Amino acid sequence: MNIDPRRIVWKRVLDINDRALREVIVGLGGPAKGVPRQEEFMITVASEIMAVLCLSDSLVNLKVRLSRMVVAYTYEQLPITVKDLGFEGALTLLLNQAMKPNLVQTIENTPAIIHGGPFANIAHGCNSVVATKLAAKLGDYVVTEAGFGADLGAEKFMNIKARAGKIEPDVVVIVATIRALKLHGGLPKSDLNEENLPSLKNGVVNLKKHIETIQQFGIPFVVAINQFPSDTYPEINYLKEWCKKQGIEASVADVFKNGGAGAEELANIAVSASKAKQQPVVHTYKLTDKLEEKILKIAQRVYGADGISFTGAAKKQLDQLKAMGYDDLPVCMAKTQYSLSDDPSLIGWPQGFTVTIRDLKVSAGAGFIVVLTGNVMTMPGLPKKPAALNMDITNKGQIKGLF
Repeated sequence: MNIDPRRIVWKRVLDINDRALREVIVGLGGPAKGVPRQEEFMITVASEIMAVLCLSDSLVNLKVRLSRMVVAYTYEQLPITVKDLGFEGALTLLLNQAMKPNLVQTIENTPAIIHGGPFANIAHGCNSVVATKLAAKLGDYVVTEAGFGADLGAEKFMNIKARAGKIEPDVVVIVATIRALKLHGGLPKSDLNEENLPSLKNGVVNLKKHIETIQQFGIPFVVAINQFPSDTYPEINYLKEWCKKQGIEASVADVFKNGGAGAEELANIAVSASKAKQQPVVHTYKLTDKLEEKILKIAQRVYGADGISFTGAAKKQLDQLKAMGYDDLPVCMAKTQYSLSDDPSLIGWPQGFTVTIRDLKVSAGAGFIVVLTGNVMTMPGLPKKPAALNMDITNKGQIKGLF
């Protein structure tokens, strides 16, 4: 098929932490073992197939999306898709059972559907469209999560998942923690368990930006103060009063200690807010906007950036994607979750920064353009002190250290 072995873009995946697999050489050992080339592994959730599974609304749609996935390019830099290779039927067959949502229950016997887990950076970080729609059909109210904050999770939910699934959320719950706000106020991680009102007051601007971002979508919202055991009364009271002064409904959710009862007030104010919805979702950009315009609008409106800049390689990729006809797709921005900017060290509400676009690639099956802004790891490594060091089993077979 005239495939250029240097431009095979489909990656192998494993559910394992292994830094050594981030960059490898495959195909050694002669012609029977393949063509030697540079390769990389990713974790399973980073595979485009995970995003495809979660955005498909039927088995038929799943097959169509799978067939569109780009796996390689020819020497003329033309895309080679799964359909070109002819195995979309086999892929759909393998995912036949996976398309069915999983019904589980909490320890309080509340039904929950757990289905899918696309990476919240290079994918849209939401559960499946099928699960969300099934839950909405069966329940009066459905709570669904969008991975990371308003700058990543909510933006992708509104601009990618809501569009793909024709979903209209009625209310947004912005989850804030005092620990995170103190961190954004400049307090070191090692001191987060200690009361520190000055850091909390400095860091609350981060929550203010998340609120401003949600307001742009035109959907009613409330703030959930997710209480930790280390939170003190003065800290909780300050954040509640701050929200009140902003005219924002907020509730302390102590679910860690009290389970569902700890979020009863939050549930009530969320239900009340959901009845105030008056308009459809206001998307950050139009699908008909130019590709670079979509990227700019996300950077400016959601991140608060002054502008964007493209590396030479990214500019070339931008032109190639336009030439291949992919510029009408939504944009999936991959950036750090530690900052509103593309620099993890910029805490709080950064000002006067430019987002650098270093890489663009098409996820044609999922139906979006992945735009990488920083060094996003798709194959994690172990921390300095791996959890395995605390795990053991006694002579009697009792397992220790898993939790």
